[in-house]
Amino acid sequence: MKTWNTMADVEKIKAIDPAISTPFVAAALKNLRREVGNKATVLGFVGLPYTLATYMVEGGSSTEFKKIKSLGYQSPAILHAMLDRLAENIGDYAIFQIESGAQVIQVFDSWAGNLSPLDYDIFAAPYQRKVIEKIKKAHPTVPTIMYINKSGALLERMASSGVDIISLDWTVTIDEARRRIGNNIGIQGNLDPMVLFAPDDVIKERTEEVLSMGGGRKHVMNLGHGIDAGTSEEKAKFFVDTVQSYKLNSR
Repeated sequence: MKTWNTMADVEKIKAIDPAISTPFVAAALKNLRREVGNKATVLGFVGLPYTLATYMVEGGSSTEFKKIKSLGYQSPAILHAMLDRLAENIGDYAIFQIESGAQVIQVFDSWAGNLSPLDYDIFAAPYQRKVIEKIKKAHPTVPTIMYINKSGALLERMASSGVDIISLDWTVTIDEARRRIGNNIGIQGNLDPMVLFAPDDVIKERTEEVLSMGGGRKHVMNLGHGIDAGTSEEKAKFFVDTVQSYKLNSR
């Protein structure tokens, strides 16, 4: 895969028109809204600039992120220019999804958790805020959710990004997150996805522990990361049924 690491590469990043480049996204969101009605909330999602830039600079997935970190240290102007252009396009794409039917936007900066706090403040946070501010300017009442992998050390920084809800991975408890970010911001999560490979009684116990900590206060129950591809439909359904039953019995 081609790698992007020069200013000439950055100049190739043009403003997008999502209605032309991704009309199928609008069709999918409109169909979902029609199908689910008021039974569920339709989420849109976008990757944030730093995470998208890692794929461009690294040429694919990475575990060490050597190329993008080196670019940031050796040629920061190039990386900043790339991140800024990506932020503009990502904001427009999120707005397009809202105007096509998405009721909530979840933003992912999955690989920003591999940055030191200082580098996070330099290369991730400003462009996260730029995307969120663009969304909020166009649609101030649409909730936004942020997820970062390995985010235990970044909760306070995530909370200052302007999003409405922080999506936790499974490495911190909801109680700890509440102590650190307060009660004004929502929390999503955060059952370890691997729990869905456990016996049903364990799934029920662990799910209800998370729900109990959430306390029904600005808490959206979810896994602490995406569902593993090997998870059986039966286990996924049992998890969902457990959540719905708990909420029904807690009323």
